[in-house]
Amino acid sequence: MKVIFMGTPEFSVPVLNALHQTHEIVAVYCQPPRPAGRGKADRPSPVQARAEALGLPVRHPVSLRSEDAVRDFAALQADVAVVVAYGLILPQAILDAPRLGCLNIHASLLPRWRGAAPIHRAIMAGDRETGVCIMQMEAGLDTGPVLLRETVEIGAEETTADLHDRLSTLGARLIVGALEQLPLPALPQAAEGITYAAKIDKAEARVEFSKPAVEVDRLIRGLSPFPGAWTQVNGERIKLLRSRLAKGGGTPGQVLHGFTIACGTGAVEITEAQREGKRPMPAAEVLRGLILPATL
Repeated sequence: MKVIFMGTPEFSVPVLNALHQTHEIVAVYCQPPRPAGRGKADRPSPVQARAEALGLPVRHPVSLRSEDAVRDFAALQADVAVVVAYGLILPQAILDAPRLGCLNIHASLLPRWRGAAPIHRAIMAGDRETGVCIMQMEAGLDTGPVLLRETVEIGAEETTADLHDRLSTLGARLIVGALEQLPLPALPQAAEGITYAAKIDKAEARVEFSKPAVEVDRLIRGLSPFPGAWTQVNGERIKLLRSRLAKGGGTPGQVLHGFTIACGTGAVEITEAQREGKRPMPAAEVLRGLILPATL
């Protein structure tokens, strides 16, 4: 089929690769290059970089609402558009342009976790499972009927980075299968159990050890690697990137042993952390150069 691909971050790249191997991609839409790095030079998104490496035409309009944008999109005469973490809302004229409409790869079990940060929020909420849905897009926010879905368990020590990679690979496999089977029956989403995965706010990232250990552990894993949950040690901000529940307890913030910290109830063991200006390291390596106070 003739496919328009619409995506921007690293999560979308495996999908682009899979579609490139199986269909004709007539255009790749992604967000424009953004300033990044110390020099703040414009850097193309992961999708743009990969599309250009594959020799695919790339477009990055700042909006899809103008008559010119709609006309250019429709002129591609695509059979279908595949959308995964693109970053722009698609107006109805865009949704209607491909012969088979626009399909979205969403990293949750809809209607749970509609919105911007479904992987983070699933871990932070303590969900035991999540998955990927292939959805027929409509004007509402992730409200369209579901064509395919597959469920995966969330591991007890899994981080957003870990789950991100698994779901990205799963999404690539599911969309290839969906395109092979079109048209598929579209199952409307349930009216109950709707939740919204709000965009992650950096203000959420400071660890409060007064909270129960299970909540602290979920926060650390859910915000890893970005923006990274953090605490201060001797005035230095330390990112906490991996953790697990531990035995023991004490005054909230009390260092029990190694990098095991007492919480409001229970304790967490930090297994990976990152000092300012350093790479992520196992906790034992971090502690070789960092003396923890009695209480964080």
